[in-house]
Parts: sequence; structure tokens; C-alpha cells
Amino acid sequence: QVQLVESGGGLVQAGGSLRLSCAASGRTFINYIMGWFRQAPGKGREFVAIISWNGGRTYYADSVKGRFTITRDNAKNTVYLQMNSLKPEDTAVYYCAASFDDGSYSYHPSDFSSWGQGTQVTVSS
Repeated sequence: QVQLVESGGGLVQAGGSLRLSCAASGRTFINYIMGWFRQAPGKGREFVAIISWNGGRTYYADSVKGRFTITRDNAKNTVYLQMNSLKPEDTAVYYCAASFDDGSYSYHPSDFSSWGQGTQVTVSS
């Protein structure tokens, strides 16, 4: 499995921006599709965005499309989530996840084998 460590969370006012980072180690980074998920209090873990091994394909949840951007730097074994125009409903713990690239793309958390510890994002109104 790949080990993942997130950073960059915090408290921000509505309309503000944050950039999350996720550093990977332990396996060949380019063999993995990388994703971001989030979990708000009392809710299940939900898909936010995923990115293919070379960044050529990206997919977003409708709720964040146009506001969030997922990118990756394979030279640094790092994936990023740029979050703009943040809303109070974006408040959640954000998790980085990795799924071995077998050519298929899934939005379901159960298809991701490695997870980070999570980073809290709080958006105040």
C-alpha cells in the first residue's frame, strides 16, 4: 500500500480559498489514481475529485465543479486540491486516497485501498 499524509486544512471565511496537499510514499506513485473525499459530521464519506496517473483525466463531484481543482506532481509524489469560493457546506474532514490504476475509474470509497489521516476544513459564514 501507499502511505498518504494530508496537510493544508484550516479555518477560512466563506468565499475564501485553501490548498490541500497529500504526500505519498511507499509505492510507485504513477501507478495510482489519486482522489480526494470528504466527510462532514453525521454524514458518510463522499467523493470530491479524482485524477489519473498523468493528470490527463480529472473528475469532480457536481457540488465542487468549477470551484475545486485537483492536480498532481509526480516528481514530488504529491496530489493537491485547490479549493476556491468555499462555502460553509464544504466544511468537513478531507481525505486523500489512492487506488491502483487498472484502467477503470471509480468514485466509490471502497475502491480506494490507501487513505490518509484526514485534514479538517472549516468554512465560516
